Amino acid sequence: MLYGFFNPTYFLFALPALILGLWAQYRVRSAYARYQRERNRSNLTGREAAAILLRDQGLVHITVNEIGGNLSDNYDPRHKVLNLSQGVAQSSSVAALGIVAHEVGHAVQDQREYLPLKLRGGMVPVVRIGSWLGPIVFMAGLFLAIEDLALVGLVLFSGTLVFSLVTLPVELDASNRAVAMLTGSRLVSPMEEKGVRTVLNAAALTYVAAAVQSLMTVLYYASLLSGRRRD
Repeated sequence: MLYGFFNPTYFLFALPALILGLWAQYRVRSAYARYQRERNRSNLTGREAAAILLRDQGLVHITVNEIGGNLSDNYDPRHKVLNLSQGVAQSSSVAALGIVAHEVGHAVQDQREYLPLKLRGGMVPVVRIGSWLGPIVFMAGLFLAIEDLALVGLVLFSGTLVFSLVTLPVELDASNRAVAMLTGSRLVSPMEEKGVRTVLNAAALTYVAAAVQSLMTVLYYASLLSGRRRD
């Protein structure tokens, strides 16, 4: 039974997603490293840029915090807080501008009640449960030869795929808003805009990779369940 679950066919599904994921991580690291070394012409730190962009968007009620970690920047819609990693908040680089503007883009989405963002936020509790419980239930169903139980596990885990697909437009839209805000506020030159786009496009690729990984895992589980039914 264990061989039935952990069989060589798994690598046919996992390998493409793994390669894409590694490539995406490489793109992010290389793009960030390159444009983190380039100082923006306005000589603004990430925190200063955040204050300007939030003011321009009428979001002065949002708090900006500095947090630990590397590229751990995020926007918390529940508490209306923009969390910037120290490396971004204190940096005057082109990369920092892009990352800050992207997170401000999420704040704008929240203000305007952007539907995919609201949908993603509502899915978080369910996906957290399904992502770890789904595989357990699925394996239990295979081990016990209870197909309906395995199907429940597959459905539970499939929530991660739906979440990844919903995340894509959220992140792409935030990046588009980021570029528009930076150019509209004249915080970047045309050359710096190119750098910002490079950093944000590399980051977007990681979300594509996550979606592909979820898809391939769901397809693998489905192939196992289909094979069991044929047997």
